[in-house]
Amino acid sequence: MTRNRAAQGRALNLAPLVDRDRVWPLKRAALEAIFQAAPPGADFRRWQAGQGQGLAEFATWCALADRHGSTWREWPDEVRRPDGPGIAEFADSARAEIDFHAWLQWLITQQLDSLDEQVAVVQDLPIGVDPSGADAWAWQDLLADGAGVGAPPDAFNAGGQDWGMPPFIPWRLRQADYQPFIDSIRATLTRGGGLRVDHVIGLSRLWWIPKDQPATHGGYVRYPLEDLLDIVCLESVRAGAVVVGEDLGTVEEAVRDAMRDRGILSSEVFWFESDPPSEWPPAAMASVSTHDLPTVAGICSGTDLADQLEHGVRATEARQDEMRSLLLEAGVKPADDDETAVQPAYAALAESECRLLAASLDDALAVRARPNVPGSTDRENWCLALPVPLDVLQSQPLARQIAGTLERAVTAEDGWPR
Repeated sequence: MTRNRAAQGRALNLAPLVDRDRVWPLKRAALEAIFQAAPPGADFRRWQAGQGQGLAEFATWCALADRHGSTWREWPDEVRRPDGPGIAEFADSARAEIDFHAWLQWLITQQLDSLDEQVAVVQDLPIGVDPSGADAWAWQDLLADGAGVGAPPDAFNAGGQDWGMPPFIPWRLRQADYQPFIDSIRATLTRGGGLRVDHVIGLSRLWWIPKDQPATHGGYVRYPLEDLLDIVCLESVRAGAVVVGEDLGTVEEAVRDAMRDRGILSSEVFWFESDPPSEWPPAAMASVSTHDLPTVAGICSGTDLADQLEHGVRATEARQDEMRSLLLEAGVKPADDDETAVQPAYAALAESECRLLAASLDDALAVRARPNVPGSTDRENWCLALPVPLDVLQSQPLARQIAGTLERAVTAEDGWPR
């Protein structure tokens, strides 16, 4: 049976899409076999006890989802809330299942802790949560159930975006002493390293979209920016971590001012900037693209525009021409193939004095398709597999070339490479 699962797993590695519905059962079966054969001991129990209510609620939600399905709004009334009358009875009857899901989180923590001390992991703080997930179940009294978070129309998407995530109700979050937000920051910074705050403007205002309405019918709702940024700074200092705010697109200058006052790095992205990277400010993380934006090969080949239009996104040829012009200025020639087009863009990036430099795996392998096309609903977002396994990536010529281009000899006093 074990060999059969391993063979199935290797076969899935060859597929062009990551099929999580087939991957997870194979991994889960293997993990359950390990858990049953070698039950965790005292070290796990001490760690579990120290995680408090957050881990207990998450593991309980996972066990409930195993029994009743992943949509908690459809669960029996007595367990539809974390303080429901049936939760204690369920926890007693499902102790092994709850411990298993807590153990999985312990394994993740151990893997992060086992990394070399020179590897600083910068984790991402998303703008919202899955409306059917564990966070929405635990925090349902603090979230606006009849609205979703998104973005208004802009140059990249004329129809706006609806990300389908319920926003925090500002006054209720404050009334809760910001505890869910604090817990999220602390959990993301358990190992130090760094934190990238996705869509940092969301700490000041969020584009709320009424349920079943298009993104163009949304409106901004204000949030307590100063309080939330102070919490981020306090927790990052405690963890010894750097913080990056994704301040792309429509961002109020007051947000950037507040970030600068607190030493939070901004985001400089090649596709958004008219100035060359050599003129970008040092207090930033620089990159050519992001997971929501085109790859270099996608722009050079013209496939990115076709991909967006095919999946209902109102992209424009004019914006694509602007990005091609940026590549031309960086030294990319119109006749360059996918691989030779990537390197000049990263050579330009290396000329910046930004505090952090970031390369994407997609560019390192000259992939044309971006991981995610915001605003699309029928595309396989977040499921596009890389053309080679991760353990082979380091030997790829283009990946090694980009890594060498971005390598810096100067190290700052705090130990972070520039």
